[in-house]
Amino acid sequence: MKFGAHVSSSKPFSQAVDRAKAAGCDCFQIFANAPTRWNPIVIDEAEIEKFIESNRQSKLEPVIIHGIYLINLASENPYFYQASIKSLIDDMKKAKKLGALGVNFHLGSTLGRNFSIVLPKIILAIKDILAAVPGPNLILENSAGAGNVIGDRFSELGKVIKAIDSDRLKVTLDTAHAFASGYDFKSRSGIDAALLEFDQEIGLNRLVCLHLNDSAVPINSKKDRHADIGKGYIGIDGFKNIVNHPKLKNLPGIIETPSNKGRGDIDNLIILRNLID
Repeated sequence: MKFGAHVSSSKPFSQAVDRAKAAGCDCFQIFANAPTRWNPIVIDEAEIEKFIESNRQSKLEPVIIHGIYLINLASENPYFYQASIKSLIDDMKKAKKLGALGVNFHLGSTLGRNFSIVLPKIILAIKDILAAVPGPNLILENSAGAGNVIGDRFSELGKVIKAIDSDRLKVTLDTAHAFASGYDFKSRSGIDAALLEFDQEIGLNRLVCLHLNDSAVPINSKKDRHADIGKGYIGIDGFKNIVNHPKLKNLPGIIETPSNKGRGDIDNLIILRNLID
């Protein structure tokens, strides 16, 4: 398994590669836009070229862009709906320039409506995004189940994917989100059962990345709370089962652990590497 982290892409943008390398990453994830703002960030073309050249030398692959937190492809508000589409198109254009695998994002929230009611809006939006930018993948991420968020069950992601039927529609599996949504990513038998459901509803061929996050809350708690590797309810034994699982071990695993409060990316990555059999 290749291991990496979500690293800062603050100015100068090209130094994201250096930050990833300094943390001991084999691959990495970044924001290409401010995560809590609609207005896209213009990245200087010279910085894009420096990023590409730096990563050509460092060979940290894959690079994944994470969409902004405001995205909601099920929104009833026309402004938020269109802004979500525009933001993802902008990220996809940047992913294409940077040679990234694609753009990872959460679908949003039903805001109390039935999923079947909002599904057509989601399908239309994704088709528009894929058509606007040929090349990079659009990567759906499972959610933690809080409130009315979409994608806490694999079946919801599967319905979106089957309705669109594009080879460029992929999935990231976040271990903390899955655990908080009731999937037992601690025991080997629990992981086997979860991956069987994933394969039936989505298809394991769609799985391109893992977010390796421990959960600060118990299983099925429906809360999105990350913890350092081994300090949460999934625990060291759980991550040993995850990183050595035959259906997962060849995927890139990216951490999004609370490094500002915990042990930091370098140590979390060392711990994960030491779990490989």
